[in-house]
Amino acid sequence: MMTSTSLSVLDLVPVRTGQTSAEAISASLSLAQIADRLGYRRYWFAEHHNMPAVASTTPPVLIAAAASRTTSIRLGSGGVMLPNHAPLIVAEQFAALEAIAPGRIDLGLGRAPGSDPVITQLLRGSGTTSDVEQFPRHVQDIGALLGGDGATVRFTSGGEYTVHATPAATGAPEIWLLGSSDYSAQLAASAGLPYVFANHFSGQGLERALDLYRSSYRPSEEHPEPRTFLTVNAVAAPTQEEAEARALPQLRMMSRLRLNKPLTPLETVEEAVAAESDAATDQVVSAARERWFVGTGESVAAEVNAFAERYGVDEVMLSPVAASYESEPRDSSPGRAQTLELIAASI
Repeated sequence: MMTSTSLSVLDLVPVRTGQTSAEAISASLSLAQIADRLGYRRYWFAEHHNMPAVASTTPPVLIAAAASRTTSIRLGSGGVMLPNHAPLIVAEQFAALEAIAPGRIDLGLGRAPGSDPVITQLLRGSGTTSDVEQFPRHVQDIGALLGGDGATVRFTSGGEYTVHATPAATGAPEIWLLGSSDYSAQLAASAGLPYVFANHFSGQGLERALDLYRSSYRPSEEHPEPRTFLTVNAVAAPTQEEAEARALPQLRMMSRLRLNKPLTPLETVEEAVAAESDAATDQVVSAARERWFVGTGESVAAEVNAFAERYGVDEVMLSPVAASYESEPRDSSPGRAQTLELIAASI
């Protein structure tokens, strides 16, 4: 794949009407193989909980499965929502993944819980805000646990105890901070870590976040220069009409989230086209559509290149949000595969 902009993939493992979790995960693992074959740089799984349309609840498990089916693409989390997990558990999981696929693992860390306060309580049992407040220290702890020297616990009595994420590491995953706010950009800059702005989710404050990150960056040994890429929602099809149709179910899902409506499995194209709408839904759908890249492979590739040039990045991570028609197999994602193939062929 000849590229002027490197391409990567963000996968939420969507679950459509009538599809099982097993079928949705099978479809995503097949998509990871396609991305690997096409020369995409990395493939990340998101972390979301208790959502009828999303099966990416456990990024480490999905990363391990994808590692066994791919050969060269980097695999990672986009991201692990750190307030939900003990830092040692995260470090151990990703140290094991690095041992499974050496030199191919990314650990993307996010500060948001990825769900509602009830789920946060069930995941950690420590309240809904305490671990969010500890995020900077927990990021630092994970970096130490993954390093060769390990992390040192100091007791109030004066004793010390050294902890390693794995006994004899020969490498470590690359840590990225994810976010859609000034906070995450400033933390990544102060820690000397790579940073990803979640443009596919928010889109607001992108320029300010990148400026804060780049202007206040403190070089680290591993990363002497600031490093970042951006995420976008994308749908590519042979025609503009098909691309718009495949984008509609995810746009309507976004409107449900924004309007706090009950969530459902992802609609098929036919269901979305036939569904009744209202002014509030139409407004959210229209506003979101303006920020998405939807069209033919050539037009979306041109948008991606222009977007990368505008914000000074050499990599764009695509969230392929193309939905399926009712007749398409439930254990694959033809629309998402088509999106990756058409954009890769044109960029």
